Amino acid sequence: MKGLIEDSPFLIEIGFHKLLDFYEEQACGEDEFLAARAKKVLEAQRPYPELRDGFTDVRLLEKYAEVIALLLRDTFSPALTHNEIKMAAIPFENIIFNASERFLKIVREAGQDFDLKLRDISDEYKYIMACSVILKTYYGVNTNFQQSVFYDIPDASGIMRNYRVLYNADYLEISPTEKAVEITPEDIDQLLNNFDDIALWKSKFPPGSWKLRGFGICNMYDATTENVISDLKSALLGIGTGNHEDFVSDFRNIFSTLYSIPDIKVGFCVYDKTQGKFEHKKGGPFTSFMLGDITELPEEEMLCHGTCKHLLEDRKYFAVADIDKYLLSSEDFSFVNIRKQGIKSVILAPIILEDFGLFGIIELGSPRTHELNSINVQKLDNVMPYLVAAITRAKVEEANQIEAVIQQEYTAIHPSVKWKFENEVRHYLRQQLQGEASSLGEIVFEDVYPLYGQIDIRDSSQARNEAIRKDLIIQLSFVKTILEKAILFEPLPVYEEILFRLNGHLNDILNDLHAGSEQIVLDFLKEEIHPFFGHLQKLDTAVGESIAEYNSTINAHYQMVYDHRKNYDKSVNLINKKLASLIDKKQSDAQKMFPHYFERYKTDGVEHNMYIGASIGHSREYSDIYLYNLRLWQLQVMWEMENAYYHLKQELPVKLDVASLLLVYNSPLSIRFRMDEKQFDVDGTYNARYEIIKKRLDKALVKGSEERITQKGKITIVYSSLKDEEEYLRYIRFLQSRNYFSENVEILELEELQGVIGLKALRVEVLYRRDEDKTATTYTYEDLMKEIEASS
Repeated sequence: MKGLIEDSPFLIEIGFHKLLDFYEEQACGEDEFLAARAKKVLEAQRPYPELRDGFTDVRLLEKYAEVIALLLRDTFSPALTHNEIKMAAIPFENIIFNASERFLKIVREAGQDFDLKLRDISDEYKYIMACSVILKTYYGVNTNFQQSVFYDIPDASGIMRNYRVLYNADYLEISPTEKAVEITPEDIDQLLNNFDDIALWKSKFPPGSWKLRGFGICNMYDATTENVISDLKSALLGIGTGNHEDFVSDFRNIFSTLYSIPDIKVGFCVYDKTQGKFEHKKGGPFTSFMLGDITELPEEEMLCHGTCKHLLEDRKYFAVADIDKYLLSSEDFSFVNIRKQGIKSVILAPIILEDFGLFGIIELGSPRTHELNSINVQKLDNVMPYLVAAITRAKVEEANQIEAVIQQEYTAIHPSVKWKFENEVRHYLRQQLQGEASSLGEIVFEDVYPLYGQIDIRDSSQARNEAIRKDLIIQLSFVKTILEKAILFEPLPVYEEILFRLNGHLNDILNDLHAGSEQIVLDFLKEEIHPFFGHLQKLDTAVGESIAEYNSTINAHYQMVYDHRKNYDKSVNLINKKLASLIDKKQSDAQKMFPHYFERYKTDGVEHNMYIGASIGHSREYSDIYLYNLRLWQLQVMWEMENAYYHLKQELPVKLDVASLLLVYNSPLSIRFRMDEKQFDVDGTYNARYEIIKKRLDKALVKGSEERITQKGKITIVYSSLKDEEEYLRYIRFLQSRNYFSENVEILELEELQGVIGLKALRVEVLYRRDEDKTATTYTYEDLMKEIEASS
């Protein structure tokens, strides 16, 4: 028995007056047996008037325990004391007395240090709930609040059992004291709208302002299975979240509680129905007992015919209560593996998904015989539907994620234009439902303004060729050493002839790599060198070791030395990844200003196209101010990409340079989605001029010179009208005030681009920052390179 809690709206007065009133009625009744029994109870109580009048000293419960037991004998039958989980109690207080033997046994097995407390019931919550009872019983307010109350008590094996508590308040009564505050209808409205405001509740129901007189009867029943199902639902929400450790731990605890086996083992294997095999991922959240150290196995090898039919065809649970005995009559491979892991009884439960079939098998194992068997396997009926539903949901989510990645990485429809695709598909489906002939219409956006930009790796072809040339020189030099060693041990003229031609190839690429040189050298090595290595290895140990070292140097995919080229490829990939990530991130912010179509490509650098106009804006009202804003945004982002690259440059294996370019095109055009290519293209012959200019710009020269219009450390803006020039000069002056650009601005004319004439360019020098601090010192390209070299 526990003591009173001080902070409560109730003054507790324990008493048995209502029960004694009941016995007085029986004592005057016509049933002689009941009347005699009632008189005997009343006579036993008569020397102790405090049991009727009430008392606050909880120690009297122990003092009068025998008399109280007699008073409660009709409600606490001795014949059921080892079966019922029952005690007398005071609701909202930790007062327990006259408990049944089964309740006492449960508490004893929990251990001496166990502290019996209601689950998730704080003192504040109990206070408010006590006030709610007053509202309902005294003021007649239907609070309509019924929440399950539980005791969580570990059993002798350490398994946590969950007991639901049911209160009988027939022998309790509530009355106000002189401290009680009169509750008005306005107070009731305020209380019903502020359940969590403990201060408000205490102001309306101060501590000790009401009297709770009598006692309650508390019945409990084992609701562990119900709780297991609830916990399982919660745990299954963890499928697909990536939080494997918590999910696996919760999952094992659930089955441990369900079967009362503290050391239960849980395994899982997936069934690949296309190949008819079982598999699992070693080291994953769940491994398979049946597969053991093998990652996959055909069904006919893993399961004997009987087991296979039970699981795969009949789709029923399969339980073995004694694996050692089972293996005396079967050499089932999977059960041999299960026994190796110390499992003596097992349950195999197939997971069947609708429209899919067998997804996998859950494996439950116990280190003791008979603990898992064909009788208690039926417990899985309570949990399997939730497991199947969760796995189905996870598979749908996985399919959605796969679809999202495919859309993003392969056939993306940009969010800004997705609405038009959705409208067209809805129209198409509506026509189909009405039985009309239907086809998907073309997706066209008219009168949109294009914006194009690129940040290109300068002289990327030369850098790539130089990397290939160096790798070929290394490879040919390696082979030359092998041939020279071979001639020492076997001086055949044919070796000398091959060496002569090898030296010729080596001399050809010592200074430059000509068109076709790479393929010529690789064909020479593949056809006239490598086939003889098997013979040359036998000449001498030194030759064999050189060939082995050569083979270890060769990249298996390219069949060549892949060293300098690897560094080049890695540098290009790092540049593209960095710059693409930056503009993608910035794009999400730009879309909030006004929706516009955006696409970007990775080549030797990063290119992007944008289209903006009323036809793309959908429900947004378009103004040319959004076009000007997007052009300024684009120029700012190109500056950020330039800075991002030069922060990255010193980390690259190959120190490449980049050059940035923007194309201004002031005539609106139309774009059409090409179903065959799954992308937007500029529509119409006239509009094709824009695409022609884009494709030829990167090779454009300053008029009257051999100088490329793009240069490292500068952003080039190509345009055709004076209006465009004035617009971008305004942007440049604004960004110069922000220390984005230096005062070095050039106005250039371009050489004719195969029929495209009259193009001009602004070329502005970028100021770089060593860090992201906007107040930090800025540098021109030359200054930045000197600074980097000095710091390194």
